[in-house]
Amino acid sequence: MGEFELIQRYFTRPSPRAVLGVGDDCAIVQAAPGMQLAISTDMLVAGRHFFPDVDPQALGHKALAVNLSDLAACGARPLAFTLALALPQADAAWLEPFAAGLWALADAHGCELIGGDTTRGPLNLCITVFGEVPGDSHAATRTRALLRSGARAGDDVYVSGSLGEAALGLQHLLGKLHLNAPVAAACRARLERPTPRVALGLALRGVASACADVSDGLLGDLGHILERSGVGARLDTDAVLACCPWSAHAIDAPVLRQCVLSGGDDYELVFTAAPAHAAAVAAAAQASGTPVRRIGRIETQTGLHLVDAHGQEVTSSGQGFDHFASASAHTAEALQ
Repeated sequence: MGEFELIQRYFTRPSPRAVLGVGDDCAIVQAAPGMQLAISTDMLVAGRHFFPDVDPQALGHKALAVNLSDLAACGARPLAFTLALALPQADAAWLEPFAAGLWALADAHGCELIGGDTTRGPLNLCITVFGEVPGDSHAATRTRALLRSGARAGDDVYVSGSLGEAALGLQHLLGKLHLNAPVAAACRARLERPTPRVALGLALRGVASACADVSDGLLGDLGHILERSGVGARLDTDAVLACCPWSAHAIDAPVLRQCVLSGGDDYELVFTAAPAHAAAVAAAAQASGTPVRRIGRIETQTGLHLVDAHGQEVTSSGQGFDHFASASAHTAEALQ
């Protein structure tokens, strides 16, 4: 199978939003009046971000999901994406389920594949996704997108969904932790098929003061908000641990804490909002069908302070993931 046959067979479909889609040197997308394009790129490398023998259908899902999660964090509606794909060989038995997983999530979010590239090489996936957010009618250089830089002292800190499951699943797959079969299956599903919180991100526009997706661990990604906003935060570790549905199971407490606070691949949203917007946050959660939990408060003093339910300081060695600070070469986002 040649390159162009591969593209035609697995990655070419009509793209109504594109003025010009797959088949030309460039794709052309028309932004709606008053809207701005939100653009994000993520790369997934075999042996670094996923096991080489992972289910290709799950990999197709995750490859797009991690990009949609970036759009969610900005409150952007998905429009289209490009796919750059390096393959050791053009294997139909692998490409068929990979494309099925990719298309299923793309269809669920109305996101069209409009171009990309394929080449022979070590398995490597790179997706660039395009979304739209309202611009600011009063200033062309301003936006109504959710940003990391808007947190203010006194804001509440929230997180969506569950934390730590993907990291627990990875530890189990690596043989570093034993989980019983139902828990292992649930955690592996969260690792391999994350849910991008697009609907919640859209509902939080005008409500959240700052937002980021939890891809490299809660502490690390909240730290990005704190740095960009020039503020600090105090987190209730008991509230954070309650975000893991398996916190009541017989899992080693330090391992659980590490996975929940610093484990990667959750692809949830961590965001801040003024206390006056608490009802609006609850309404956004209900409208999007996404549970959210208040886990702390933004403070004027910089730094991140962890406390228990009694207000006592809790120490943690966990940090967010950094590709070039980690010596690990195996599904690194969840190996802290």
